[in-house]
Amino acid sequence: MYVYVDTLKTALAALSSNKVRSALTMLGVIIGVFAVTTLVSIGIGIQNYIKDQFDAIGAGVLFVAPGKVDFSGDPAESFSLNKLDEKHLKLIETYAGSGIRAFSPSIRSGATVKYKSKTYYASIIGASEQGFDIFNLEMQKGRFLTKADIKSKSKVAVIGPLVKKELFGQNNPVGKKIGISGDSYTVVGYTGEKGQEFDDNVYAPYSSIKSTLGIDKFSGISVAVKDTSEEGIYKTGKLIEQALLRDLKQDEFSVISPQDILASIQNILKMVTAGLGAIAGISLFVGGIGIMNIMLVSVTERIREIGLRKAVGATSFAIGVQFLIESVLISVSGGIIGLALGWLGSLVVSNFIRTSVPLSSVALALGFSIAVGVVFGTYPAVKASRKDPIEALRYE
Repeated sequence: MYVYVDTLKTALAALSSNKVRSALTMLGVIIGVFAVTTLVSIGIGIQNYIKDQFDAIGAGVLFVAPGKVDFSGDPAESFSLNKLDEKHLKLIETYAGSGIRAFSPSIRSGATVKYKSKTYYASIIGASEQGFDIFNLEMQKGRFLTKADIKSKSKVAVIGPLVKKELFGQNNPVGKKIGISGDSYTVVGYTGEKGQEFDDNVYAPYSSIKSTLGIDKFSGISVAVKDTSEEGIYKTGKLIEQALLRDLKQDEFSVISPQDILASIQNILKMVTAGLGAIAGISLFVGGIGIMNIMLVSVTERIREIGLRKAVGATSFAIGVQFLIESVLISVSGGIIGLALGWLGSLVVSNFIRTSVPLSSVALALGFSIAVGVVFGTYPAVKASRKDPIEALRYE
């Protein structure tokens, strides 16, 4: 045991005597481990984000989108084929109503909302009264849109908590008038906190927001199904598809389920994972080559030291172990620094999505670091252990 402790102390002393060189040698490992840690953290964050969005909307919601949605294609192409309007709401209600709990069209756009001298750029959602159920909202004060609002094209609005905070602060906004793209809307209520995707929304009757925003087609139609099982969602989706085919062509709309969205995002994650994995692998390989190179230089520089140690009784095994330990120390130190940077990166990303660095990724990163040190440190260690003590002592 004492032999190994002395060997470790000797290895640490050797590395400390060349701090800059050791730090530069670690760089490849640092980048590789940082990439692995960041990859895992972002992957977890995106999965959490997807789960939060589905939980926020609620189970069993289908989305009717304009055009034939190809998740690998250009989204703009879908909207260029947009033909969704009110007659399609009636088709869905008439021919697919048996499987539907609620449905609402949406007209989505960004616009500056104004109250007196204050302005805020918000997401404007033109919806129906059933949007309250579809979006799984809770009112903090006031009311949501009503059927009468839709029918009479009333210029009323329900604002999210972020919009309320920016425009009204702690004051009650109900009854106040706000400006949306030059039109005046009366605030009839505001929703509770639900997450960034909902909190900066302004909901208004789709019938009135059409003229305000100059948009005459729906951005989509959201449908909450009665049977939220996978089979129930599929059957209702087929009913909606058959209903819309009475007026539209197959490539003029898409019925999208949460499973479709999830599968698409998972495919994107796989590509991101492959890309970052390749970067991490290359960085670790380059880092390993750097460690091997610097250890070979170290062996050459310390030939007389090796000869002296062998002359006083050090075994070839002990010499090899010392150089291998030095290699692993460089690699593991780089791994720890890479982990620390990855954790800091995770903290930064957590401002946008809920991330974490699990223990499994910590173990994986440290495991890679040790493996790189062992694999790329073995050859220099073997070379050092095979030095002839007489020749080593003659070396100048």
